[in-house]
Amino acid sequence: MSKLVTIYGGSGFVGRYIARRMAKDGWRVRVAVRRPNEAIFVKPYGVVGQVEPILCNIRDDASVRAAMQGADAVVNCVGILAEAGKNTFDAVQADGADRVARLAAEAGISTMVHISAIGADADGDSMYQRTKALGEAAVLEHMPNAIILRPSIVFGHEDQFFNRFAGMTRMGPILPVVGAETRFQPVYVDDVAKAACLAVTGRAVPGVYELGGPDVNTFRDLMQHMLMVIRRRRLIVNIPFFAASIMGWSFDFAKTISFGLIPAMVTRDQVKNLRNDNVVGDGVKTFADLGITPVALEAVLPDYLWRFRPSGQYAGIKESAKNLRT
Repeated sequence: MSKLVTIYGGSGFVGRYIARRMAKDGWRVRVAVRRPNEAIFVKPYGVVGQVEPILCNIRDDASVRAAMQGADAVVNCVGILAEAGKNTFDAVQADGADRVARLAAEAGISTMVHISAIGADADGDSMYQRTKALGEAAVLEHMPNAIILRPSIVFGHEDQFFNRFAGMTRMGPILPVVGAETRFQPVYVDDVAKAACLAVTGRAVPGVYELGGPDVNTFRDLMQHMLMVIRRRRLIVNIPFFAASIMGWSFDFAKTISFGLIPAMVTRDQVKNLRNDNVVGDGVKTFADLGITPVALEAVLPDYLWRFRPSGQYAGIKESAKNLRT
C-alpha cells in the first residue's frame, strides 16, 4: 500500500502545492484543515481517494491526533500573518507546532517537515517572529530529526502579496508601502513544495533550510517590477515606520471594537516585521543543498498578474497592433 502523509494546512497557499507534489509522487495525502468542505479542490490532485480533506483543528489534541493516525509522515504548513479570534500567534504558530510534533513523536512517526519563515527569532520584535521561533524549538524538541523550511516571502498564483498590491493599483494613482527599502528574496511556491517533498521522502538531510529565490530586491523594487508586469504607472509612496505604527494601532483597535468585522489593512505586528530584511542568511542550508535551482520572479509573475493590466488578457494583442500601425 502507498505511504500516507498528513499535511496540516494542506489546502493553504503552500500546503496545496505540497499536496499536489506528494500525490504525483504516489503518496496518499490526508489534507487536515478546519473547513474540509472548502478544500474539495485538492481531490483532483490524485486518483479517486488518493487525496482527502479531513476536519482538523490544530488547537485541539484529539483532532490533531486523529488526523495523523496511520500516517508515515506529517507536514505542518499552518501559520498566520494576523491574529483572528482564538487563532492567535501563540495558539497557532507556537502551541500548534508543538502539538503536531509531540503527538507525531508519541505515534512513532519518524518524519516531520515544518514550514516556518525566514526571520524566526526568539528575541524578535514581533510576535510573528517570536512564535515562529518557539514553534521551531518545540518541533526540534520532540522530533530532533525534523526538517524545518524557512522561506522568504512566497509568490505564486494564489499569493496574498503581489495579488494584493496589484489590486490596490486599481484604486488610484498612489501605491503606499511600508518599509520601501526593506529587502526580500521572493521564492516561488512550487520550489518550496519541491523542498518539502524531498524532505518527506528522505532525500534531504535533517536540519533548518532557508529558502530564497535567485534575486534580492527591496520592497520598492518589487513593486516597480510588478507595475511593469501589469502595465500601470503608479507613484510608490513609502509610509514612515512611525506613521505606519500609528496606522497599525488604529486598524488593530478598529478590528477589536468591531469584533473582527473591520479588517486591519496593516497591523502593528506586521509593521514590526517590515523593519527587518527577509533574506537568506550566511552559513545556512539552502536550495543548493537540496539540488534545487529556484525559479526567478520574472518567469512567473506575468502568468498570473496579467488580469490586473488595463486591457487584461488583451494587453499583448493591443501592443502587437500598435507595432503593426508603425
